[in-house]
Amino acid sequence: MAVSRLIKENLERSSWIRRMFEEGLKLKKEFGADKVYDFSLGNPDVEPPAAFNEILARLAADTSRGTHGYMPNAGYPAVRAAVAGKASRDQGLAIPAENIVMTVGAAGGLNVLLRTILDPGDEVIVFRPYFAEYFFYVQNHGGRFVDVPTGSGFSPDPEALRAALSPRTACVIVNSPNNPTGRIYTRAELEAIGAVLEEHGRKTGRYPYLVADEPYREIVYGGAEVPSPMLAYRETIVATSWSKSLSLPGERVGYLAVSPKCEDAKGLVDGLAMCTRILGFVNAPALLQRAVAELLDERCDVASYERRGRLLAEGLRAAGYEFPEPAGAFYIFARVPELPGEALPGLDVAFVMHLKKYNLLAVPGVGFGCPGWFRLSYCVAEKTIRDAIPLFARAMEDWKAGR
Repeated sequence: MAVSRLIKENLERSSWIRRMFEEGLKLKKEFGADKVYDFSLGNPDVEPPAAFNEILARLAADTSRGTHGYMPNAGYPAVRAAVAGKASRDQGLAIPAENIVMTVGAAGGLNVLLRTILDPGDEVIVFRPYFAEYFFYVQNHGGRFVDVPTGSGFSPDPEALRAALSPRTACVIVNSPNNPTGRIYTRAELEAIGAVLEEHGRKTGRYPYLVADEPYREIVYGGAEVPSPMLAYRETIVATSWSKSLSLPGERVGYLAVSPKCEDAKGLVDGLAMCTRILGFVNAPALLQRAVAELLDERCDVASYERRGRLLAEGLRAAGYEFPEPAGAFYIFARVPELPGEALPGLDVAFVMHLKKYNLLAVPGVGFGCPGWFRLSYCVAEKTIRDAIPLFARAMEDWKAGR
């Protein structure tokens, strides 16, 4: 038996992020790791806080009966209560423990959520540029992926959203701080989205959920605030994880938080718990649940990301690249340098392939729904950034010279 037609199609479409990461592995074998400058994958490289290792060692040594056994699908009650306190502080309203479902990372949480709320043919709206995997998550559960443009500076466009809404719209996904732009949606922008969804609900009788994907909430610079989507719209669900804030991407632990203002919050949480089970996750990792519950006030070294982002931005700007300043996350989303008289489809892919000649690895904007741009992830060593900057400058010169 061969793989399904759908999987074959998805392999063709597969994430440019992973594709470029795998290209990097090949180049490192050929030239050596220190001669390849891989800005493709958002893989946090700073270590978790020291407290994480201490707590994990203590919990792992606990020989109490049932320490590693099953628990309710939504998670340990004590962990849900602790996480509810953090979610309440983040969102600015009291979220009960019963509205928290522990998940296998934010990605697992989004899949559980979409399986819970989507009927076949229901629509999920996202703003461009978007995290590339959203397309597959929606498709996994029989949904229809609908992407809409953003306005100046990648601000969400309420009118574009209004035009895209239909009676089949189940939810709108927003991602702030944003991957790939590093942009933080303002309170006014979230409120404008909420107003459009409220208006749509009154007209059609169906109020789409606002799904806020927030794994970068803690990775912000200069004291920036990440406003609460739950205060902007009542039918809101937050998906997040500790992959970035504690630098634990491989440990796969996160949570879904359902706003207490949701009309059927209990029914939704019951559905999320059931889908956690039937999708095969069963429950979030037991050991990690207990660990993160003791680390709610801890963070990885966010200042190191800020330093690296500033260093890369200064070097790129001096070389003539154009991009919006990231306010959070750890990405720069830059415009492909224009060539005289050229506006060819696929120019972003061509430019990324051009960068590869200098052993610079980036991701083309087409993977995020934005051809003409490319993404750089700066969760890499500062030495990598310093060594790469002259190569970015040379790549720009040669590109414009047609070399």
